[in-house]
Amino acid sequence: MRRALLAPLVCGALLSGSFVVVQAAPGPVVRGYSYGQHARQTVTVYGTKGPALVILHGGYWAEDTDWSEWASWFAERGFRVYDTDYRLNSDAPWDAQRADALAALRWVTARNGGARPLLLGSSAGGQIATVAGTYGAGATRVRGVVALSPVATPFRAWVDGARDGADRHQRRLRREAHRLAGCDPEREGRLCWARWADMAARTHASGTEDAPLFLVHSAEDFVPAAHSHDLADAQSVAGRTDTWLRVVPGSAHGAKLLDDGGVRSSVLRWLREHA
Repeated sequence: MRRALLAPLVCGALLSGSFVVVQAAPGPVVRGYSYGQHARQTVTVYGTKGPALVILHGGYWAEDTDWSEWASWFAERGFRVYDTDYRLNSDAPWDAQRADALAALRWVTARNGGARPLLLGSSAGGQIATVAGTYGAGATRVRGVVALSPVATPFRAWVDGARDGADRHQRRLRREAHRLAGCDPEREGRLCWARWADMAARTHASGTEDAPLFLVHSAEDFVPAAHSHDLADAQSVAGRTDTWLRVVPGSAHGAKLLDDGGVRSSVLRWLREHA
C-alpha cells in the first residue's frame, strides 16, 4: 500500500482480496482490499458505517499522495470512506484510470447493498472523478462529486504548461498529461485528439444524466478555475443546474484547500446533503 504510516501495521498478507490494518492509535477502523488484479487496484476503508465516500488522490497521475488523515477525518464525521488507488500514467495510459475508478465504484456499490457512493477527487484525481461523474449516465453510479482543483481539461493544462511564466507545477502537469494521453496533440492525428477530448470532463457533460458537481479552486491555484468553468458551462448548456463552483482566495491546491475552515465546512455540508 502507498500509505507509509499504515504499511508497518499491516497484519498478514493479501488473502482472498483483502488485508486488515491494525491501528496503533485510536480512530476509525481501517481495512484494506483489492478491487482488481493490478497491484495499485486497492481500496483502504475507514470506518464501518455511514454513507460511502470514495476518495481519488492526486499526484499528476504519476504518483501516489497520502489521504489517510483526511480519510480518517471524514470517517469520524459519519462517512464510510474508501480511499482508492488506481493505475498511474507510468502503468498504463488513459483510459485505464477511468476504468479503474469505474471498477472501484462498482465494487463499493456492491459492498453497500447497491447504494451509490459519493466521490471526492483531488487535482489529477479530480479529473478522474469529474469524468466518472459525467461519463455515460454518471448519476447512475455516484450520488455526487466533489472535486478539489480538478484538472478537468487536461488539454488546457498542456497549453498552460508551455506558456511564458508557467511555474514548475504547470510544466510538470503538461509533461504528465502528455504521458497520460500517450501522444502529442500538436503533432499527431485524429485519434490523438480524440483521446485528449475523452480525458476532458466537459466532453461528457450530458446534463441531467450526470452527477451533481461541487468544484473548488483557489484564486491563484496552479490548476486555474478555468478548468471548472469549462465543465460548469458545458453542464449549463446541457441543462444541469446544480453544478457549483467555488473560488477562494490564496494559492492552495488540492487537499490543501481543506485546510481552509470555510471550504472544509462547505464540502462536508454538501456531501451530507447529497448522501
